[in-house]
Amino acid sequence: MVYHAPERTGDDAMKLTRPWMIAGLMLIAPGAHAQLLGGSGPVGQVVPDVLNRVDGLVEGSGLERLSPARLADRLVAARATRVGDLLRRHGDLVELDDRREPARRGVILLTGADAASLDALKAAGFGVKNEAVDGLDLTIVRLQVPQGRSLARALKDVRRIAPRAQASADNLYFPGGSANGAAAGILAGGGTVGRGAAGLIDGGVAHHPALTGPVEQRGFARGAPRASAHGTAVASLISGTGSVRGAAPGAPLLVADVYGDDPAGGGAFAIVRALGWMAARGVPVVTVSLVGPDNPLLAGAVRLARDKGVTVVAAVGNDGPAAPPAYPASYANVVAVNGIDGRGRLLPEAGRAAHVDFAAPGADLNAARSDGGKGAVRGTSFAAPLVAGRLLVRGSLNALLAEAEAPKGKARGFGKGIICATCRNND
Repeated sequence: MVYHAPERTGDDAMKLTRPWMIAGLMLIAPGAHAQLLGGSGPVGQVVPDVLNRVDGLVEGSGLERLSPARLADRLVAARATRVGDLLRRHGDLVELDDRREPARRGVILLTGADAASLDALKAAGFGVKNEAVDGLDLTIVRLQVPQGRSLARALKDVRRIAPRAQASADNLYFPGGSANGAAAGILAGGGTVGRGAAGLIDGGVAHHPALTGPVEQRGFARGAPRASAHGTAVASLISGTGSVRGAAPGAPLLVADVYGDDPAGGGAFAIVRALGWMAARGVPVVTVSLVGPDNPLLAGAVRLARDKGVTVVAAVGNDGPAAPPAYPASYANVVAVNGIDGRGRLLPEAGRAAHVDFAAPGADLNAARSDGGKGAVRGTSFAAPLVAGRLLVRGSLNALLAEAEAPKGKARGFGKGIICATCRNND
């Protein structure tokens, strides 16, 4: 049985897409995600594998012909499948936090706690470990939740014991689009890039003929860096040359793999550490084509990175315009990017952010495949690197505005205009 919610508009549509509702649907209807997904894949391919199959529920199905309510239903089902399948297959590593958002099981991230609070937390049975984030001058305390206690309950306990500290789950972030290709390949690069490279926080990047510039990669998850289809496609749209031409051809890349082969990869803590590495290495622009919930630690890290001269460019995701705001795109100091198709229309599945700065091609375009070829991609994931690449070339947001094209008519959702409208690699 595939769940189809009744048609709703306005506030009801917003409630329908709340994460607790999404996860709840899967918990009360376990047969639904089994029918939608089929068997499970190898552990190291969990996040991209789930995402590729979930996006199959949406892509190529005449989205433009669906009513807004029917589209919202389909996107709700896809999100429910994604979260529910992850919980079903890897409940030993992933659980829901107090907002019903997926997070790494048994881990709480704490900042601003004094010594007395940490002693009290130890006395209450929490494991306490200090973690310094290089490049951001940030110290985080990672708490291990006592055995047998849920993450949701533990967060309430921590906030009661340490009310002046800021506690959050290690929330998970998903790629904002699917890319075809081999699950893994030979890693690109292996050398070192200098200051001024383009930053990419995603999966690892495979060797590809179009990636002729230097590529340096580092892992921030178990088994990373590990080549991925999504990371390879995004990288090619930043700096590809030849068969896949990016927005900044030949630009050196500094790649942080936050997934590796970890089923709980893509966590807030990994992304924060990756941002610190980017800041320390003098990266001016970082693409983050990942989407998830608001997270206090991630929000603070984005601000600190901005203070270090790093501009984060992020995709608004593909959960539909009725979905809750997507992060990190919704943070005030992040460049939020929407996606358009080959006719200049906003993608109907494009997500929602608190603001939109630019739009760029997110459909009817090709990107590098991790098996060495190129193929079609779809999603706001692939719009963000085009904006990031042009920002790297231009050097400032004010300069980037000079090349932004106005959308047709008095359309909303394009921000300050369309960037790289002809960057499609369709030849």
